[in-house]
Parts: sequence; structure tokens; C-alpha cells
Amino acid sequence: MSQLTAADLYSLEQYAKIRKDFRARVIEHKRDRKVSIGPNATLYFEDRLTMQYQIQEMLRIERIFEEEGIQDELNAYNPLIPDGRNFKATFMVEFPDIEERKVALARLIGIEDQVWVQVAGHEPVHAIADEDLDRENATKTSSVHFLRFELSDAMAFALKGGAGLSLGIAHPNYDYRVEALPAVRDSLAADLA
Repeated sequence: MSQLTAADLYSLEQYAKIRKDFRARVIEHKRDRKVSIGPNATLYFEDRLTMQYQIQEMLRIERIFEEEGIQDELNAYNPLIPDGRNFKATFMVEFPDIEERKVALARLIGIEDQVWVQVAGHEPVHAIADEDLDRENATKTSSVHFLRFELSDAMAFALKGGAGLSLGIAHPNYDYRVEALPAVRDSLAADLA
């Protein structure tokens, strides 16, 4: 999947005209790229379209139109676009109650390193977490992490051929496994070369 360039982006004026339709398209696209693992953890798999939307929204909100500012946004978000042999995801640990969240994030230190995907017939692949910066400390983990899952050629071939996809978390305080729906599997397989 190719990286975004300034030529792929709409100007602020163009984006204002198409934003409603573009946003609806992205929301529909994201539907098959979200996987809940247990009651309090969700993976949002990113791709070129989701990152284009994120960049367009940042440019709009911050009123960025200078070349340097646009390039800064591209530099920040392009690393979240899969490169043909991996999945990239935003991982959210979600507890609606603030006090419950504080306690949970202390209990779940290291959870980001225990997230995995598994193509049927292959070994699980654990996430490489937070390559941009450390998001946990000695007392708690963050509620947001950025993950990369590196797949072998054989895994990619099997997944593109319709093999099942499982996802899970194997943390002592949060242990869940789910099977991806076929539409999710197919959407993620499209990220692979």
C-alpha cells in the first residue's frame, strides 16, 4: 500500500465541499476494520483511506494549508499505513467510567505486547507496539497504543485465499480470543501484497 503525498490530499476548500460524502465513505469502510476483543479492548485497523481521512481532518481542524505543515501531517500519519506484509492498528483500552479506567490501566500494564493475530494453520503473530514512543510507565499503561503485526508470505497467501483469522489478547488480567468475521478478514487481506 503506497504512502500518501500532498498530491493525494484535498485543499481545505475542496475538502469542505466533499467532506460529508467522504466522511460517510470512510465510516462505511471502517465498519469492516474494527474488531472488539472482549468487553474493553478494540483494534481499529488502519490503511491508506483511514489515514487520508485522519490527515484531512487534522488539516481542516488546524487550518493547515502551508506545504511544511501538510508534510508534517503526512510524516506523522504515513507510518500507520500497512506496507504489504503487515497490519497496522490503533488499539484502544476502553472503560467508560474514569475511576474504573484508572484501576484497569494499572492492572493491564504490558497489554499492548500481548495482542496477537493468527491466520488459520499458522502460529500467532504478536504485536510490535508503540514504535513512535513509549506509552506506558511503571504505574499504568495508556488507553491508546499503535500496533504493527508482521505476517510471513505464507500467512499472507493463506489469508488472501480465505483462511480464517483469529485475534486475541493473552494478558494475565485480560484474556480473550475472537474470530474475525469474513468481511473483516477480507478487508484486512486487501492490505497485503
